[in-house]
Amino acid sequence: MPTQFEVRGRDGLGRSGLFSVNDSTYQTPLPLDMEEIYPELAALHHANVPLSADPEFAREYLVQPGGEAVIVHPALGGGESGQCAVVANWHTALANPRNMVGHLAALREKVPPDAAWYAPAAALPSNACFLVYLGFDLFDFTAVDLMTARGLFCTPEGEFPFAEIEEGSCSCAGCAQGDLGLHNRLALRAECATVRRFIAGGQLRELMEQRCRMDPNQVTALRLLDQEYHITEEAAPAARAVRLRANSAESMYRPEVKRFAERVIGRYVPPRNDVAVLLPCAVRKPYSSSQSHQRYIAAIAGRAHEVIITSPLGVVPREVEAVYPAGHYDVPVTGYWDHEECAFLSDILTRYLQAHPYGRVIAHLEGGALKVAEMAAEACGIEIECTCIGHPTSPASLRALDEALAGERKMRTTPVAGVLSWQFGEQVETKGMQVKGKPRRQAVFKGKTLLYNIDPGTGLYKPTFEGWEYLSGYRVQIDAFVPHGDVLAPGVMDADPAIRPGDEVLVAGPSALATGRAMMGASEMVRSHRGVAVKVRKVKCIER
Repeated sequence: MPTQFEVRGRDGLGRSGLFSVNDSTYQTPLPLDMEEIYPELAALHHANVPLSADPEFAREYLVQPGGEAVIVHPALGGGESGQCAVVANWHTALANPRNMVGHLAALREKVPPDAAWYAPAAALPSNACFLVYLGFDLFDFTAVDLMTARGLFCTPEGEFPFAEIEEGSCSCAGCAQGDLGLHNRLALRAECATVRRFIAGGQLRELMEQRCRMDPNQVTALRLLDQEYHITEEAAPAARAVRLRANSAESMYRPEVKRFAERVIGRYVPPRNDVAVLLPCAVRKPYSSSQSHQRYIAAIAGRAHEVIITSPLGVVPREVEAVYPAGHYDVPVTGYWDHEECAFLSDILTRYLQAHPYGRVIAHLEGGALKVAEMAAEACGIEIECTCIGHPTSPASLRALDEALAGERKMRTTPVAGVLSWQFGEQVETKGMQVKGKPRRQAVFKGKTLLYNIDPGTGLYKPTFEGWEYLSGYRVQIDAFVPHGDVLAPGVMDADPAIRPGDEVLVAGPSALATGRAMMGASEMVRSHRGVAVKVRKVKCIER
């Protein structure tokens, strides 16, 4: 029975796509009667090789079913592009979250990125979101059927004795008929549909942070996975079309949050290093559109570099305040930062001040933000000047800030150099470049030449061919053909390892250049044999 899998959407490691069987097509992730699709799996014996088995043991005892489905193993890898990669025994992995993360890392290196991942006997409504967050696409009904045999009622919150479920708790067809088995199957289908919706909306992480709360092993696994930054960051998009909702402690460790901080510390170059003023954040984004920050800007009057201290991002230089996620996040506002939050944010500020030492550091802060600045100053061995007298926007505080900057020179700066260094990791000579245009329709020009359009939704720069001349990275190499439409993965010869999904890239080949947006990370577009690698915006043929 021929099958085909096509990835259509990505949100971190999680994916949505189309799984085709003969004339039927299904939206993934979802559960199916997989033994009907792959009968060879039903006849398979002696395939119970533990995930922790060493390569020698796995090679000797792992039995392949034959056909399109291929059993993969962390010690061996396996599978080909477009096939179904069966990760046998994954239902045992969550019992040891630390080992599970290691198994996942090994599989992602060895299994083709465009294969469909199938976790047999693993999916329940309570863990389906977690499995999809790890990258699984296909499931079966074995786990929920076992729960039915035990008399357990499956929900996204967990499994409960059917006798304890009140009438009216669920209105599905199974409950209407008094059929526990049908309810459990429908509950798994419904949860997969919910997960697909959150993938489409770019908020799978938010759903995962909510769902994992009922299972300590899932919380542990999520935290351990966040520590393996290289796994999650490669798949995390450069930007999303929705706001990042940092509603839990785990939100501080999201790959997008860590990436932002790492780029501010390692890529970004401040326009001046004589005086820095540390400012509080604002509910309104970008911060400069808020009344409080308009007052700060007026008081500073260009005499210092403005740096915002905020949770969960840590440090946001004024020049990149509109760039995702700095201009696109929400966080619960209580006015209180606990010890863990202060320690996390002070570590970011410490590393920032060490990477970008200033002559003077003025802290126009109060409460938790001031505590963060004091902790960072102590760690760096520097003195900070405090200018807050009561609330930061009080007349007395603003006068103190103005007086602290008396005698400092004014400098006119633009965000262009800061955004380019943060986004592309390059120090660009921006003399003569100016941001022009009305809000939400701005662009960077040099004279009359358009260099970079500014995406109003993400704050990222979209280079024109002329703009790419100032940059050397973020290239996707293709063979000698002229793209007619998007660039597919089979046409990619090589790609800059820094490329992530959603990044702006220059497609370069012997016959043509093209500007566009990456739909895959560098590793995936190089290793894949199907799917759109770059969504092309404009093509220029190279004359020979």
